[in-house]
Amino acid sequence: MVNRYNEYGETMKLLEQLEIHPRHIDLYETAFTHTSFAYENGKESYERLEYLGDAVLELVISEYLYQNTQYEEGMMTKLRAHYVCETALYEYSMKLKLNEYLKLGHGEEQTGGKYRKAIVADIFESFIGALFLDQGIEYAKKFIYQTVIPCIENQEFDFFSDYKSKLQELVQTDQRSVNYHIIHEDGPAHNKTFTATVEIDGIVYGTGVAHSKKEAEQEAAKNALEKSVNPK
Repeated sequence: MVNRYNEYGETMKLLEQLEIHPRHIDLYETAFTHTSFAYENGKESYERLEYLGDAVLELVISEYLYQNTQYEEGMMTKLRAHYVCETALYEYSMKLKLNEYLKLGHGEEQTGGKYRKAIVADIFESFIGALFLDQGIEYAKKFIYQTVIPCIENQEFDFFSDYKSKLQELVQTDQRSVNYHIIHEDGPAHNKTFTATVEIDGIVYGTGVAHSKKEAEQEAAKNALEKSVNPK
């Protein structure tokens, strides 16, 4: 067992920091294995664990909102979407420094994959998936309550911004038209990546990429605002 753990030294270092005693450390290794590394080394990637972790995270956040707010269904759905959007997942992941344990293929490593927003967001979900399988739902819930819920309650990160509304406010005094278009879709059905553009009076002002159409549009609006473009 000691030799086996030595083989997974980096992953064990993280688990020790998080005070997690793994039963199946292979799950956590897989949780950090990007498709590029999996392809080059004949390993399984984190995609299946990401799918599972997404469901666990949504369940726990849904329960939290149900028990701690009096909002109607529509508002709870909107809030949950904010708390599990790509930007939020990225922030949770970076706070725990999960990106430092990513296993990437050579090309992805060279192009800064450890800091690529979509990848860093993905591994938070895959880590939750591994935790759920290894420790059970109650432990996974406890971990989410320790790491995610405080970020929500303290509003530590600015992933609640509605950039589309901000952009609309910027141009509405001139009665300009703002339109969003999904120009590209990539990836398997359960893990698609969408590219969106935002046009103001027919001119593209921003581009965004995310795992949902709505989030991609938000990223496009954010991109336009970051450029400090005055669309007059």
